[in-house]
Amino acid sequence: MDTQNPSAPPRAQSAPADNPTRTRRHGGGITHDNTRHTTRFVVIGNHLVQHKELSLLAIGLSCHLQSLPTGAGADIKSLAARFPEGPTRIAAALRELEAHGYLRRERHRTQTGRIVTRTVSCNQPHASRREPVDTGCPPAKRTPPPQRRTVQKSLPAVPQPISSAPALLQTAIDLLATLRRHDPRLLLSATETAHLVPGVAAWLERDVAPGAVRHALTIGLPDEPLRRPAALLAHRLTDRLPPPPPFRTQSAAAVPPPRHPLQNCEGCDRGFRAPESESHCRDCRAAVASLP
Repeated sequence: MDTQNPSAPPRAQSAPADNPTRTRRHGGGITHDNTRHTTRFVVIGNHLVQHKELSLLAIGLSCHLQSLPTGAGADIKSLAARFPEGPTRIAAALRELEAHGYLRRERHRTQTGRIVTRTVSCNQPHASRREPVDTGCPPAKRTPPPQRRTVQKSLPAVPQPISSAPALLQTAIDLLATLRRHDPRLLLSATETAHLVPGVAAWLERDVAPGAVRHALTIGLPDEPLRRPAALLAHRLTDRLPPPPPFRTQSAAAVPPPRHPLQNCEGCDRGFRAPESESHCRDCRAAVASLP
């Protein structure tokens, strides 16, 4: 029985892709039959056609795009109508070219206000980053990303006063305006002040002095920054609202004396006020009383 050579490879091995000289040494590989182009040609760089990361479809598509005249259709729909690969594969190839800098897609606003997409084919991506390709189009206007609108929560309700006297409301406004002197964090806007004024007025009409109201609103504030100082004040105005003052009965000493009718004295005909039972004024009554 024949003896096998253990060092012989079990099957023929192809040349490594990164070492084409082995194939050339054995007489294989490609040869070129070139004729110099004088018309209808485009110059394609080896950095594209020998790109190690791009797919063959992306390389071929980039070559086609570089050969198109300015203004020719280069969108997915136009390319899918021209080639059999279909929109899905063409879209993937365009994304490859865009990722490696061989393609840019920019949005432009025309003079009529219409938004159009311009496809820019770059034959040298690194050079085009330093000097943008002149497409003859106006510079692209970047559309700013939509801003997230912050919804401001409404302030808590505050107590409402019974009286709407201007002096009472003005005192409440002045009190709120001076809170920032005690704590700079209590700087209120005009809208926030207008919302809190009725609550402060409700305290004032309950016989609470302005200094006591100010103390109740500013005492014991947290040390950390106040996110919504007006909301905190509205909560305190409601949560710490004192009860109404006790009802005061009017004493007898405070009752004004009765107003007697005006009549003429029967002795001197002088006018005086006295109960109807009196017919003489005080002087005439004293003179009569002094007689023996």
